Amino acid sequence: MASLTDHEPHGIHQTKKATASGWIGSALEYYDFFIYATAASLIFPQLFFPSGNPRIAIIASLATYGVGYVARPIGAFVLGHWGDTKGRKTVLLLCMFLMGFSTMAVGLLPTYHQVGLLAPVLLVVLRLIQGFAVAGEISGASSMILEHAPFGRRGYFASFTLQGVQAGQILAAAVFLPLAHYMPEDAFNSWGWRIPFLLSVVVLLAGYIIRREVRETPAFETEGAVPKSPIVEAFKYSWKEMIAVVCMALMNVIPVVTTIFGAAYAVQPAYGIGFHKSVYLWIPVIGNIVAVVVIPLVGNLSDKIGRRPLIIGGALGSGLLSFGYLYAISISNVPLAILMSVLMWGIVYQGYNAIFPSFYPELFPTRSRVSAMAIAQNIGTTITALLPALFAAVAPPGSTGIPTTVGAMALGITIIAAIAAYSVRETYRLHLNDLGERGSVPVDKQDYKRMRAQTLANAHAKAA
Repeated sequence: MASLTDHEPHGIHQTKKATASGWIGSALEYYDFFIYATAASLIFPQLFFPSGNPRIAIIASLATYGVGYVARPIGAFVLGHWGDTKGRKTVLLLCMFLMGFSTMAVGLLPTYHQVGLLAPVLLVVLRLIQGFAVAGEISGASSMILEHAPFGRRGYFASFTLQGVQAGQILAAAVFLPLAHYMPEDAFNSWGWRIPFLLSVVVLLAGYIIRREVRETPAFETEGAVPKSPIVEAFKYSWKEMIAVVCMALMNVIPVVTTIFGAAYAVQPAYGIGFHKSVYLWIPVIGNIVAVVVIPLVGNLSDKIGRRPLIIGGALGSGLLSFGYLYAISISNVPLAILMSVLMWGIVYQGYNAIFPSFYPELFPTRSRVSAMAIAQNIGTTITALLPALFAAVAPPGSTGIPTTVGAMALGITIIAAIAAYSVRETYRLHLNDLGERGSVPVDKQDYKRMRAQTLANAHAKAA
């Protein structure tokens, strides 16, 4: 009879410490990333670009948001290689330092009215560094948690990586909300917007203290000879799975619709919707609060029924709900917009969002796991990064049918993601040492249930 330790790496498994590190590190790093996203939608069009043409300023500001994603594939190649050759822990520390320093620097930038075109140039440079740094975060954190987690619980523990991301978004909005609401608009546009960026010094210090305490994963330490080029191995042996991950990562269209284009559509005067900045910021915040609760529940469910059904359902459902969300904004109905945000972003989308931190790395072997996931995922998200500017171009201020136009594009993209998830094998019943291997056989369902029950019993015994 198979046991829990068969085909699992031996060594010290720091499941809780690794999970806490992934959660807090992702929360802190994505706080940095999303305060930029919020500012790009709400105030950067007026601060860093010529004010003569509001439409051009909105498109240009959203395009600088996309620039950060352009740097992601480059960061994925560099940081993925680092994670597979130097270790998961070292790459996560490097990501945090790069993100922290570049975000603080944004808070010190001069505006367009002070230095002209130099302002958007400097903004783009720092955004490139941010994108480079964040490229290694999710793949590194997901791999670290996955490789520390016990068999039968990988989906649950890995989901905390994305719960941390959602918490980071809540924190980003929570910092902006009181500033946007209580500060006079002139003061906020003059210097108040800089405060969230400068607070990244706290992010940097806290993240370093937490992440230095986690040991390298047993899977990495017992792998043997480190591959000279994990990237080559990834493309040679796992290219089919990488293409599938690229397509599934297009699900980033839903956060784009919710927090980027949706913000510009609701708040920018040129669109004429008339949501106040502080009111709109509450919409994704409430959705994220619900998501924080939902994510571990969905992650746990994936350990029972598998990864693919949840990803497929989450993709198709959230794509359909994007129509309702944008329609609610178009009629200036705040309660309906909040309800649709909770349904689309807070609940249904988490069928994908909570699962990919376990599903993506499970598709690849330990030797090339970080590289393969980082490269494929970041190529997909880079494609979606072009969408805010594309949405603003095809549905500009003054145009009609914006919810239908943008909603149809979002649904089409989520259908591609669902098909990609259906095309790859299920992974939740594969042992860690068998992941990414073509001939690997999943554990029998009954044996899996028994092993998972034993894992849960062991956890309860340790907690007692």
